[in-house]
Amino acid sequence: MSALLEVNSVSRRFGGVEALKDITFSVHGGEIFSIIGPNGAGKTTLFNLLTGVFYADEGSILFNSHDITRKKTFEIARLGIQRTFQNLQIFLNMNCIENVKTACHTRISSGMISGCLRLRKVIREERIVKKWAMEALDFVGMKDLALAPSDTLPYGLLKRLEIARALAAKPSLILLDEPAAGLNDTETLEMRHLIESISRSGITVMLVEHNMSLVMEISHRIMVLNYGQCLKLGTPTEVQKDPEVIAAYLGEAAG
Repeated sequence: MSALLEVNSVSRRFGGVEALKDITFSVHGGEIFSIIGPNGAGKTTLFNLLTGVFYADEGSILFNSHDITRKKTFEIARLGIQRTFQNLQIFLNMNCIENVKTACHTRISSGMISGCLRLRKVIREERIVKKWAMEALDFVGMKDLALAPSDTLPYGLLKRLEIARALAAKPSLILLDEPAAGLNDTETLEMRHLIESISRSGITVMLVEHNMSLVMEISHRIMVLNYGQCLKLGTPTEVQKDPEVIAAYLGEAAG
């Protein structure tokens, strides 16, 4: 498999705190690559660097051969990276399809003036965006809820809605930040099936998750972060057997 994402010697500091230190890894096209570690290990900080929320103090990030180290969030989104968040970023004053359509602005070219004038190009793009949004809702099993107000949905469906929004932008890489957090056993199993379906569709998945059963069952490779450093990078079997990982995290997570 070829490297879709390459992270080279990346570090990030906040004041005197080194959130990430000399992180190097690659993610291959088509794999499910998981990142685990204790709270505060740097997992979400890494996602923020990959999506332009923060910039790395040192090192470089290449995506599909493009240097995205200091690119803005919307530029990275246009290149094909989308993400979800630990804390849901759903517009509760919108219905489901309206929420999903908000992600598609990076894929269209019409501006505000064209929109106000209702040019033919705008109308055509609106139809395309609606089609993308409905396809994404259908993919996550929410097609029949397209017009449902978002603030009436249970938490598990809001999680799916946020994933649908990311998928509507047609990414080649999706970053899922704790997608199973707060879900019951049935919802977690459904989330597992959804993540596997995303992977089978050809989208590369990066996953931050504390549910170790889920991580070990679906990941191709796992990187363990501890105090901002890479403690271990390997297959689920290699990670599970590593004494340092067990001492630093897996023993605690299992308990």
